[in-house]
Amino acid sequence: MAPSFAVIPGSQVRGTLQSRERQVIQIVESAYGAHRRGETVNPDSYFLRFPDRPTSRIIALPASMGGADPVDGLKWISSFPGNVESGLPRASAVLILNDPATGYPLACLEASVISAVRTAASAALAADWLTRGRGRPARIGFVGAGLIARFTHTYLVGSGWTFEQVGVRDLVDSHAQGFREYLTRADDAPVTVYQETEDLIRSSDIVVFATVAGRPHVHDAAWFSHHPLVLHLSLRDLAPELILDATNIVDDIEHCLKADTSPHLAEQISGGREFILGTLGDVVFGNVSVPADRSVVFSPFGLGILDLAVGKYVYDQVRASGELAVIDDFFAELRRYG
Repeated sequence: MAPSFAVIPGSQVRGTLQSRERQVIQIVESAYGAHRRGETVNPDSYFLRFPDRPTSRIIALPASMGGADPVDGLKWISSFPGNVESGLPRASAVLILNDPATGYPLACLEASVISAVRTAASAALAADWLTRGRGRPARIGFVGAGLIARFTHTYLVGSGWTFEQVGVRDLVDSHAQGFREYLTRADDAPVTVYQETEDLIRSSDIVVFATVAGRPHVHDAAWFSHHPLVLHLSLRDLAPELILDATNIVDDIEHCLKADTSPHLAEQISGGREFILGTLGDVVFGNVSVPADRSVVFSPFGLGILDLAVGKYVYDQVRASGELAVIDDFFAELRRYG
């Protein structure tokens, strides 16, 4: 049959994923398992940078998922921090799904929500597994008050977490207050906006970093003396000395130790990778146990296979609903000799 091509807008993506946090976390967990078994291809991300816009970038994440329901594809995601000043989200993205049999693209999906969802689901999965044996944390603090922070809170609460208190810290007070207003609608826990990052960290059992920091801005190990779980989603907030002082879990070692992430800086000053205990897949599917007497830092670089897994789920659900918007005659040349 001639291949078809569909476009799935953000409204359909959001509607498909709404209130399905537990299911999406299971999809992400399964993708980690496939990656650990060698059933995926997840090459390096490619960064498009601009000499005249040094803080901005567009990133290509190609990937391939094997197994019983294979799919190939590419996420193309931009990060323009200047958008925040005008009220736009920092990131925008599309996801292309390709048919593994023919290579033809199947669909283009709006992917900012997919990207946020897979990040949040990964964080919620890590929070579950990395706190086992440590007691269920009751206090959470967010450093950075944007889209990723909001989705991470949604996925924690949607998968059964409850909190006695929630902390918020952002360099821009209006952003912190906006997130606080959202949290008061979404959660019964009292919300505190902190003026100092130290105070938030010391008051939290789980610390979520979801900033646009380009270099480490947290340096004092004493702030972590209570050994919290740190979901280091923005990757460049912690000084390398703090990384070396903690138990470290990543999503993929080769991916995470590059591009001047905090773990990459830790590798450079230590001369090795012994400070990495393992991957989240090792914890979930292997025999890696996490000690309870040290801070635990989860640093996920973000694997393209997670976008593929969530995107393929969205595509299948929309197609099954009969609401897939197919673009007729998208492919102009389908006969080899005309």
